[in-house]
Parts: sequence; C-alpha cells; structure tokens
Amino acid sequence: MDWSAALPTFVITLREGVEATLVIGIVLAYLSKAGRSQLHFWVYIGAIAGLLASIGVGLTLAWVLPALATVDTRYSPIVKPLLEGIFGLAAIAMLSWMLIWMTRQARQMKAEVEKAVTASLASDQAAGWGIFTLIFFAVLREGFETVLFLAANYQQSLASATGALAGLLGAIAIGVLLFQLGVKINLRQFFQVMGIFLLLIVAGLAISSIKEFDIALYRYSDLQGTNLCWFGDSASTPPSCLMGPLLWDTSHFLPARQFPGIILRMLFGYTDHLFLIQAVAYISFLSIIGTTYFRSLGNQSSTQSKPAPLPLNQN
Repeated sequence: MDWSAALPTFVITLREGVEATLVIGIVLAYLSKAGRSQLHFWVYIGAIAGLLASIGVGLTLAWVLPALATVDTRYSPIVKPLLEGIFGLAAIAMLSWMLIWMTRQARQMKAEVEKAVTASLASDQAAGWGIFTLIFFAVLREGFETVLFLAANYQQSLASATGALAGLLGAIAIGVLLFQLGVKINLRQFFQVMGIFLLLIVAGLAISSIKEFDIALYRYSDLQGTNLCWFGDSASTPPSCLMGPLLWDTSHFLPARQFPGIILRMLFGYTDHLFLIQAVAYISFLSIIGTTYFRSLGNQSSTQSKPAPLPLNQN
C-alpha cells in the first residue's frame, strides 16, 4: 500500500481542521461568556452535520467520477485525466485563495465569528439554528477544500483516508489543548509552517494538473487521428503534447514512484519527467502566490508590532 498518499492529505486536513476547530472553540467560549451554554448542543450538531456533509460530498465524487469516465468506453481514457485536470485547477484556485485569505483575516477572525454569533443570539427563537448554520458551513467549507484536493488526485484510497482521519484527529487534539486544557500554542507559527507546506503541495498540483490535460489531449489527438500536439515532445517517454521539450529525466536514479522520490512527489510536486511548461507553471505559481503569501505574513507581522498611538493631550 502506498502510504505516502497519506502525507499531503494529512497536512491539508490538519490545517483545514484547525481552522474549523478555532471557529467552534470561539463560538463555544462566546456562548459560555454570554450565559447561553444551552446552545452548545447546536454547535456540536452543526459540526457533526458539516463533517457528514463533507464525507457525503467525497463519497458522491468517488462514485460520480469513475462513472463519468466509463460513460463512453471510447473516451474513457480521455475523461479520467481531463477530470483530474479540471478538479486540479479548481483545487489550486480554492486552496490558494484560502491560504492568502486566512493569512490576511487571521487577526479579525475572532471578532467576525463573535459578531455572527451576536447576530444569531439577537433572535431568541432562531438562535439555535443560527449557531447551527454558522458552524455547519464553517466545517463544510474546510471539508470541501480537502475533498476537492482528493478529487484532483483520484486519491480514494485507504492511505489517503487514513491521512485525512489523522489530520482531523490532530485538529481535534489541538482544539482540546487550546480550549479545554488551556495549553499555549503558537497558532501563528503553526499556520505559517502549514502554509509553506500547503504552498508547495499546491505548486506540485499545478505540475500534475498540466500533465493530466496533456495526457487527455494526446489521447484525444491519437483517437481522432489529428495532430493537435504542436508544442510537444513526441520522442520522449512519456510523450508530451503541449508541454514543450523534456527538461530532465531522473527516473533512472530518483524515480517518482519509489522512495524517496514518492515522498518528494506527494509533498513538493517532484516529477522524474519535467517538461518546459510544467517548470514555467511551477515557478510562476511559487513566484506569484508565494510572494503574495509571504507579503501577507510580513504585513501581519508589521501590524502586530506596530506601536499603539499615543493618547491626545486633553489640556
């Protein structure tokens, strides 16, 4: 069994799970402070419902995607890589947005969540449902991002499921340490480290998504008997359709499907056959998204270290 598939799902689920856990912990603490502890039930129900809904989305994709790939047996070799490429682009967009948005909004998250809880408590009759809805969509959003990543890699395996479960349990453990035991955890450093890992994982997803689109086009071109591969390397193994010339072939001494190459592939997007367009996409992603991410970290640090303004002289 390929247990290396558990590593990226563990990292993503842990990070997404901690975000959801923070929202849950903030809501529970605020309700206790407001003397509305009886509404804790709605928090737990919302979290369970959001988790079950995320699992439902994952199971639906696990059933729908293979079914789509076998609708027409002639095109089934094309549909699978095409779907992987599409879900890969969607996962790249959503995870990148989440990474940068969370970094910029981290300081305001507690205030925003408490504001939403206050609005729900304003309506006594619908307060429970308001809390339920807030928690449900917070958990579902994080779960959907993980499911989308799994769909992009067709990782419906025991290893990836184990990684996701381990990440979820890790997030719950962090929540218990923070909100029940009062243990001090530097969440800022935690999210920075997880953010760097996530940045590299998503950059690797860009490489694999381009490869899937290239495979789909190559097979379609071969099936139709038309030459659509105008910027490829048909002499390479595997052949390229639109990825340009082959830059390196390290399969002889560092294969991507054997240790330690398989670890590098899962965590950092390593491939033993790298083509020009893949290299350009990888570098471009890290340059644009990575620069934006680290700039957000810098702005966050400067905001935290900015001295408070002096009070005005009233005399």
